[in-house]
Amino acid sequence: MRRPVESAFPPEDCVPLASPVLQTTLPDRHPDRQGKVRDIYEFGDVLLIVASDRISAFDYVLGTGIPDKGKVLTQISQFWFDRTRGIIANHLRSTDPSTYPAPARVAAGLLRGRSMLVTRTDPLPIECVARGYLAGSGWKDYAASGEICGVRLPHGLREADRLPEPIFTPATKAATGHDVNITERDAANLVGAAVLERVRDLTHRLYREGAAHAEACGILVADTKFEFGLLPDDGRAPADRVVLIDEVLTPDSSRFWPRDAYRPGGPQPSFDKQFVRDYLERIRWNKQPPVPSLPDDVVAKTREKYLEAFRRLAGRELQ
Repeated sequence: MRRPVESAFPPEDCVPLASPVLQTTLPDRHPDRQGKVRDIYEFGDVLLIVASDRISAFDYVLGTGIPDKGKVLTQISQFWFDRTRGIIANHLRSTDPSTYPAPARVAAGLLRGRSMLVTRTDPLPIECVARGYLAGSGWKDYAASGEICGVRLPHGLREADRLPEPIFTPATKAATGHDVNITERDAANLVGAAVLERVRDLTHRLYREGAAHAEACGILVADTKFEFGLLPDDGRAPADRVVLIDEVLTPDSSRFWPRDAYRPGGPQPSFDKQFVRDYLERIRWNKQPPVPSLPDDVVAKTREKYLEAFRRLAGRELQ
């Protein structure tokens, strides 16, 4: 009789959680730019993007981080960057700290697994959102007007219903607060008609590729947002200099639902920070400073959801 194969990984509840990485620095250097999650260091024509373990909810960065969250975001993006190179080039150069500029190489222990060296681009001022299901702000817009970003949808759809076909719904990038849904005409005014046509096509192709793989792994991609940038002007038209940037099909940039629990007609369980949102609603936080801290059980459950999404999609353990 064959003995069962023992996992090389101890049970999750037997492994003490590491301290979350909330801030990063290089020797004698702080980030040149800092987002809600990522710290960015500039090195000429390349950028070092470091994903922290910070987590935001309702437009505020919370005081408690989620251990390994930054590693999940980085490594799942690397998985998709590699998988989608046949669709569109991207800005990723390396995730190996030994290849980074000298000031970063000495911080290899911090950077390994949670950082990317990327080509500097000129980011487009729009988010390119693909929606395959009716959820989030799309559901609210549909319930109010029967359309999303100027796209008229069939009457009588329920929350979380699968759309007849995926739709492209651009949004403006907000430095603070929520991104704002806009029409394709508004987006074309921001980036030009040719560039918009290019990124709309790419958004559909990337979503189809990602959603098909995810569904085979037991995850429904309800919606996701992509970001694109322009390479430096080399004589080609802007539409020909578009590359995929930032993060790709992560639990932060997407709405991931477990396929086996999908029940249209209301909110769905998810693989992202839903435990965090639910907790904040339960304690009736007024969504104003001071921001609350999270209890250990909420941190642990949220971390496991991020890790589960990574394992399913990438087919391996986090490094």
